[in-house]
Amino acid sequence: MYTTNLTDAQYESIKNIQKEERKRKYDLQDVWNAIFYIVKTGCQWRMLPNDFPKWQLVYYYFRKWDATGVIEEVHDALHEQI
Repeated sequence: MYTTNLTDAQYESIKNIQKEERKRKYDLQDVWNAIFYIVKTGCQWRMLPNDFPKWQLVYYYFRKWDATGVIEEVHDALHEQI
């Protein structure tokens, strides 16, 4: 567990935004936790700790969500909670 991990309440806000319900090998909360870890620590994608999904998967979702505006929506939603 990292200090950058989302709380369950924070993740519930994100789930409503991302609207992705299909089954996956990795929980999307783990992907979000990895993204927040990278943002906070500034580590390189390839240096992402093994506790998280593979860096390639995290990078894929980051690029996808950034291109579709989900990252910005999540930022705004979490900012409102604070």
